Amino acid sequence: MSRNLAQPMDPPERRPGRPEAVAVVALGANLGERHATIRAAAERIARLPLVREVRLSHLFETVALRVDGPDPEAPGYVNAVALVTTRLAPEILLGMLHAIEDENGRERRERWGDRTLDLDLIAYGDVVSDEPHLQLPHPRAAERLFVLDPWLDLDADAELIGHGRVADLAADLRAGGDG
Repeated sequence: MSRNLAQPMDPPERRPGRPEAVAVVALGANLGERHATIRAAAERIARLPLVREVRLSHLFETVALRVDGPDPEAPGYVNAVALVTTRLAPEILLGMLHAIEDENGRERRERWGDRTLDLDLIAYGDVVSDEPHLQLPHPRAAERLFVLDPWLDLDADAELIGHGRVADLAADLRAGGDG
């Protein structure tokens, strides 16, 4: 009869987890039950692993924006912003946001086309990235009132890294008539 006299292995050292960060997620929809879709998407984000809190702005009705500018003839958008407190890596969060879009029937046929749900990762803590698959902050966020206004609804002191105070960005857009 043989006995294993090997010493038990020490458990591996526990790696510290990723610290929490607040991600800014823009939500938009102009097809289907827009209000319900936005609220359901925020609830779905709240159920993601390593997400502790989701705060959703009020819902804002906006004119559809196309590559060549505003299109009042297209179905209008409902837009909102969620502040998501998470320990998910930004790349993982973005992938999960794309999966939620897919769950809601999102089709990517044309750039800036109509959609059942659009989820954009606008900012993630103080992360800056110019990688093709992860651009942070979002390259057009500073030019979009439909992102800035809902963000201000949640955080009047918000700042967009590299661009300044969100309130100032929104005021500049209003003064110029853009967004």
